This record gives sequence, C-alpha cells and structure tokens, in this order.
Amino acid sequence: MKKNKKLSAILYILLITLVVISLFPFFWLIRSSLMTSTEIFSMPMQWLPKKPEIRNYYTALTSLPFLLYFGNTLTIVILNVLGNILSSSFVAFGFSRIKFKGRGFWFILLISTMMIPYSSVMIPQFIGWRAVGAYNTFLPLILPAFFGNAFYIFLLRQFYMGIPKEYDEAAFMDGANYLSIYAKIIIPMSKPALTTVGVFTFMGVWNDFFGPLLYLSDNTKYTLALGLRSFIGQYVSEWNLMMAVSCVIILPMIVLFFFAQKTFIEGITFTGLKG
Repeated sequence: MKKNKKLSAILYILLITLVVISLFPFFWLIRSSLMTSTEIFSMPMQWLPKKPEIRNYYTALTSLPFLLYFGNTLTIVILNVLGNILSSSFVAFGFSRIKFKGRGFWFILLISTMMIPYSSVMIPQFIGWRAVGAYNTFLPLILPAFFGNAFYIFLLRQFYMGIPKEYDEAAFMDGANYLSIYAKIIIPMSKPALTTVGVFTFMGVWNDFFGPLLYLSDNTKYTLALGLRSFIGQYVSEWNLMMAVSCVIILPMIVLFFFAQKTFIEGITFTGLKG
C-alpha cells in the first residue's frame, strides 16, 4: 500500500513537472508581451514586468495592417480546410469501401509519398508554379489542398474501415450508389475524423511561414506569420511587440482546440482502432 502511494506521488510530481515545462513557453510569451524590450533581456532576469505594458498590444496591432494580414491568413486557412476535408475524405472512401484492382498497391504508393522530404520537391514546385504565372498569388498555398493529403487520407481511411460494411449493403439494397453512400452515410458518421483533419489543417496553415515566404512577394498579400517578421530589424528588433502579436495570433488556435477538443480526441482515438 505504501509502495503504491509513493509511486503515485512520484508520478504526480513527474506529471506536474512536465506540465510546468510545457506551459513555460506560454508564460514567457505573455510575460514578454507585457514588458519593454529592455526588461525582456535585463540582467538579472525579471520574471514579471514592473509595470504591465498593455499598450504593447495596441502599438503592435496598429503598426502593421493586422486586419489585412488576418484576412489573407483566414482566406488561405478556410480554403485549405475545405479542400483537405473534401479531397482527402473522398479518396479515403475509395480506398476503404470500394474494391478495385491494385487497391493495396496504390494505397502503399500514396503513403510512400509521405517519406519524400519537402526540401527535395520545393524547387521543382516553385519553378512549376512560377511557369504557370501563379507566383505572388494564393494559388500555390490553396490549390494543392484540393488534391488530397497522404496523411489525412490514411487517417480517414482508418476511421472509415471501422464503420461496419453492413451500412453499405443495406444502402445498396435500397438502390443507393457509392456517391450517395459517401454523402449520406459515411460523411455524417465521420464528424470526429473530419474535425481532426480540419484542426490539423488549421494549425498547420495558420502557422505556416515558409510557404508564404516562398510564394508571396507583395506585402498586401502577406499572412500573419510573415507580418511578424516586420518587427525584426537589422539593428533593432521590437521583441515586446512581436510577443504581443504572437499572443493574439495563437489565440484562435487555443479557442479552436478548446471547443473542438472532445471531437478531436475522439477522432484521433477511433482512427487507430482498425488497420
């Protein structure tokens, strides 16, 4: 009994330590956003601001066209979420519910594309997009989402395979075809998995810096991630303002996960039940 209590105490201490370590970057971010640049790097280190600089947020959000960058980012995010959900769910339905020759081979070939590093296809893709006149447009950041994503296809396929095939058989007896089964049976039953794809896509695109940096040159088309770079100068960097904007930028992700966490965790759990 005493051994179990000691083990539980050690486990709780370990978990609390891990939580503190995980939350420390957020504390540092918020703390720095309420300081002056001098206070952030003062020695000895200040854990808390002497006087919270709330004005940092106003200064940061008004010193760059925040609403414009927010609108650009939101447009790219919404279209990516829509594209990934539509395309990946449709392809995953084919691999999980329709029997066709070479299905296993094509699925393995699709999954193998996940092993290709992005750095090896980055330059050919850039040359291709520039050749068709898509450079400095949102097309390279949006259009690929409508052609499926190997990881999301795998994730949704695993979920679909957990749905009993009896639903399909009953639908066929009522005169339904594959398209109606997909739209009226599979999609309504796959909300947790689709939410998972949506959350993953939102987080990835919202935080994407390299894609917009590569394809966008006009500052009126910048995203929030690129806008943050405006606070980094050659000689002087406004770190306090950058931290303030960063707090605002991560807020939508925190809110999204807070409201979607139950469905999100359910989708992650059930996608691993069948292989």
